Amino acid sequence: MTEPSDRADLDRRGLNEAELARQLRLFADPPPPITLDRPCRLGDGIVQIDPGVADDYVRAHEAAQCNGRCQKFVPASGAATRMFQTLLNLRARFPSLTATELSRATDTGDDDARDVLAFVTQLDRFAFFPALARTLATRGLDADALVDNGTYDELVSGLLDDSGLGYAALPKGLLDFHRSAGDIRTPFEEQLLEAAAYTSDADGVCHLHVTVTADHLPAFVARFDAIRAKYESRLNAHFDVTFSVQKPATDTVTVDRTGAPLRDADGRLVFRQSGHGALLANLNDLQGDVIFLKNIDNVAPDLQGSSSLRWKRVLGGCLVRTQEHAHAHLRALHAAGAGDTEVHAALAFLDRCGVKLPTKTATAPLDHRRALAIDRLDRPVRVCGVVRNTGEPGGGPFWVTGENGTSTKQIVESAQVDDQSVDQVGIFGTATHFNPVDLVCGVRDWQGNPFDLHRYADPSAVFISEKSNGTQRVQALELPGLWNGGMAHWLSLFVEVPPETFTPVKTVTDLLRPDHQPGPARQN
Repeated sequence: MTEPSDRADLDRRGLNEAELARQLRLFADPPPPITLDRPCRLGDGIVQIDPGVADDYVRAHEAAQCNGRCQKFVPASGAATRMFQTLLNLRARFPSLTATELSRATDTGDDDARDVLAFVTQLDRFAFFPALARTLATRGLDADALVDNGTYDELVSGLLDDSGLGYAALPKGLLDFHRSAGDIRTPFEEQLLEAAAYTSDADGVCHLHVTVTADHLPAFVARFDAIRAKYESRLNAHFDVTFSVQKPATDTVTVDRTGAPLRDADGRLVFRQSGHGALLANLNDLQGDVIFLKNIDNVAPDLQGSSSLRWKRVLGGCLVRTQEHAHAHLRALHAAGAGDTEVHAALAFLDRCGVKLPTKTATAPLDHRRALAIDRLDRPVRVCGVVRNTGEPGGGPFWVTGENGTSTKQIVESAQVDDQSVDQVGIFGTATHFNPVDLVCGVRDWQGNPFDLHRYADPSAVFISEKSNGTQRVQALELPGLWNGGMAHWLSLFVEVPPETFTPVKTVTDLLRPDHQPGPARQN
């Protein structure tokens, strides 16, 4: 199935024939779907933190922050296309976008037309409106007049097309999102300000790592260079910002519907990027300590003084305290003369963390129990904020039954669930909380050495999906999701956080929500 020329192509990507064969086997014989036991709930996998404990966690975080242990990791490779999908769809359907046409379509129940009409008539509320108005002015057009006249083609073209602002193809992280204190800020800038708020050390150094696509890297670097001096002066800080791209070695082969590898016109194997699970390699390369992980679009203006900032510190402190206890138990277990007292204390701590052990653990020999405690404790730690389910899309926290019959806490996406099983779909639908991608990761062991994070992933937790390759339908392989199978074997804690800490922007009209608007209407 492979050809002699494939080896050179694999070498260029950092892959080998054994990995290619493994990927092809996954297409031919996909791993079974996960088995959901039950959703995690308050008191059963999800922790609700008392105010007094939260205060202690804040102090623990501040100490770690001051000592330079904290940094932030932000996946930012996504293009803004999906934000504007409704606009793009409607422009393809209508020869001309006018108030008359959209109103008529709205009256017939066309939701897309209704949304676009609401978008255009509130255009001046968006932070990008001044830039759009300037762009249109260079063409001799008045943005306000176009809105008032109900003629929207030039507005949409000026916003989305490369001849204007080019927002349809830009990375989401570089769009104008917010107006605040005289600034117009992109999500990238908001992430910088957040990094200053909860990762800056005693010398004011703020550590931020951003993953981007290779095509977008120059634009991010240019933006950082343009704004760095302003924010460093304003915050009396120094930004240590680094960027990386997904590694070609994490790309996966594409196959046709028969499972045969797809080839391009030159006969070369076709590879695709393998989803956010590929970023485990980037996270691993950081060799960090306490790492805050958050999506690029989950930002709000003016974090300082908000409950979101406090909860970042609470989650960070929860991570630090959990590590302190885990590492103390590991030191005790490795000490000469460690006996039943130390083993019992370690197993009790694991139980408080929600780690389920084999049923025969209590009656196992001491050496076996000690080895088991060390194995379960000597792992990366993650604290995941979870939000009460209000219908937002995304995965959630569940107890998942493994092959050995033991349940573990996992973040599960709908694509991982057997959609042919009424029982499994039903369990997924009863989740009380969802995953907003608000994590703090502890990636050093009890001796201060960085973990090899790949050892704690579940390589079988892949996604196989159908994609388009031109006019052809093909199958693509996604690696285990970064916070799904990519962290399957971490020591995991799920902590309930308030809904106001979750302010994502999935569609452009999300920017009209109070959390993204200037002034007293915003709720912090």
